[in-house]
Amino acid sequence: MAARHSESAFNPAQIILPAILFIFFLQLLTDFIEAVYAFGLLGASIPVEMLAVVLFFSPFLLMLAGRRYPEWGLLAAGLVVVLARPLEVMLATRARMLVSGIGMAAFLVYLPAFLWVSSQKNRREESRYLSMGMLLGVLFLILMRAVHSGLDRSTERDFLIIGWILALFGSVFLFTRFRESQRAANEEVSQPGSGSHAKRWFSLDTTGLSLGVCGVFLLYYFGFSSPNVIARWTDASYSGVMLLALFSYALFAILMTSPWFRNSLRPVFVWVWNASFVLSLVMTILANQIQFPAEKGAYPLFDPGMHPFSYLPLVVMLVLSPVLLVDLYLYLSGIIQGKPSLRQIGMGFGVGAIFMLLMVLAHVFTTVYDYIPVIGPFFRDKFWFVYAAAGLGLCLPLLLVDRKMYVFTPLPAPGWVKTLVYGYILAVGVVSLFAVYRMEIDPGQTAAQAESFTVLTYNIRQGYSAGGQKNHAGQLGLIRSLNPDIIGLQETDTNRISGGNSDLVRYFADNLGMHAYYGPKTVLGTFGIALLSRYPIENQRTFYMYSQGEQTAAIQARVKIGSREYNIYVTHLGNQGPLIQQQAVLAEASRMQNVILMGDFNFAPGTEQYRLTTEIFEDAWVLRWPDGVDDKGVDPVERIDHVFLSAGLDALDASYIYHPASDHPALVVTIDAP
Repeated sequence: MAARHSESAFNPAQIILPAILFIFFLQLLTDFIEAVYAFGLLGASIPVEMLAVVLFFSPFLLMLAGRRYPEWGLLAAGLVVVLARPLEVMLATRARMLVSGIGMAAFLVYLPAFLWVSSQKNRREESRYLSMGMLLGVLFLILMRAVHSGLDRSTERDFLIIGWILALFGSVFLFTRFRESQRAANEEVSQPGSGSHAKRWFSLDTTGLSLGVCGVFLLYYFGFSSPNVIARWTDASYSGVMLLALFSYALFAILMTSPWFRNSLRPVFVWVWNASFVLSLVMTILANQIQFPAEKGAYPLFDPGMHPFSYLPLVVMLVLSPVLLVDLYLYLSGIIQGKPSLRQIGMGFGVGAIFMLLMVLAHVFTTVYDYIPVIGPFFRDKFWFVYAAAGLGLCLPLLLVDRKMYVFTPLPAPGWVKTLVYGYILAVGVVSLFAVYRMEIDPGQTAAQAESFTVLTYNIRQGYSAGGQKNHAGQLGLIRSLNPDIIGLQETDTNRISGGNSDLVRYFADNLGMHAYYGPKTVLGTFGIALLSRYPIENQRTFYMYSQGEQTAAIQARVKIGSREYNIYVTHLGNQGPLIQQQAVLAEASRMQNVILMGDFNFAPGTEQYRLTTEIFEDAWVLRWPDGVDDKGVDPVERIDHVFLSAGLDALDASYIYHPASDHPALVVTIDAP
């Protein structure tokens, strides 16, 4: 890698290659954790596949590399990253987990090795290229989710070409830099002692700064490269969150061209910026967090809703979020300037990777605490704690940054490159906002009056098929074939790292042209439930039931069809359908008329919960098939997915659709609409 010290010698690959590698790393990390979680989802327990997380320890391999890290090793690690990413999305869940994990591990070797090489050759300018690459990469990821309703378009099988094109460019740039390094090997002289093996294996500065780099990665992974995730924290407008996020990056890019602003980025200013960002991040979550009471009498507990001023921390957080790029630049500059040994940088990034792993586990524990012995209960209602800890990991290393590092010189690139960068930022912003706004346009009411309408309740298993493969497209196809008017979905809580940060509710609603209400916010650790409707959804609210295990909730909403209003309830009870939870649902629903109560109740006919429910409401299946067997001979005696109706509502038809798209059947009921 030849030195670059002038604009005339600038190579665009110095920015594009880091952008591709950062894109692939965040995608590989996302798919790896999702695949590991999928095995736990299938067995509702800690799977043996959890052992794959040892791949996070890959940076420690650098401690075994001796005095120098060979250039061909850097090339090999980079190629593993760029090839693993397009390959893994073509594979089944287990193979996808292994390949994405290996690709992620390769990046965690490549980056510290690259920083070590840069430090030996005094290339501190690489920190600017890497930071700019992160900006371009994050904007790309935001764009890919914006154009595909909260799912990453570039990881969809129908668009594999995007990944392969990026992989091709990445491979070419890696080989180009390798050849340049070989040519420059006889011209460049390493600094005295640069490859010394006599240095201690541990450096506080290198370890702390490496931890800060991993803190940046964590927060981008957790949500700041996926605005749909942040929107679901708060039930805020997706387009509004997207607008603020893109505005903040555009403003940051413009301000960084101003000498006045760059000269203002003194240590105290950056520390205050970081503290304000982390504080607003934690306050954003706390404003939407509910501390669920332990007393049974406190339930059903309705979501208190949000005061307009409660969104202020969200706005501040998004506007301040570019501080992540400032921190990344400072930490990378500090590592390069410090000239660590391979053992020191391997140890530093190894500790940083362990920190990442612990934070990932903590994030997942906020949802699955009921399945984690001993330590699990601590994480109940602690979503805010995970982000506070990640924020500390981001900020505290600033104490180790030398004041000399606070020199924010312009990007050493010719004017046409800067014009292209600004054009890219503008194009991503315009296309992303247009895509999100187009999807948020009110789909309207498809019919003012109908003789009948169809409701569907469907547990989508977080987008996974009965065989444990990602299958949201297959589930969408099944729903389309059934052509329902109102849909109750369960296990939709995918706007978390355990679900690949994908917004399946938005994906289904946009592709079906339906109104949607997500239900419980994702910061609460509940089962995901959602209501979709061809007709406008009114008076939508979420309430919570007493839960000793996983927190459960129910949606209450109103839909008007013709001149008649229907009160819709969607729920997903805990394991074995606790009686106290169903009693809370019935206490609310029994006060209404024209009730349609549907969901995954986790109780079958013959249970006390079922008996209590059918004393108030009619089982739609029994209304249509009094003998319990339909005209095709289907007798779902162990059924736990139900639709219950108020007296006076009639089920013209009812069918359980057993399809491998999910491990639950889809229950479709046609209701008379007089």
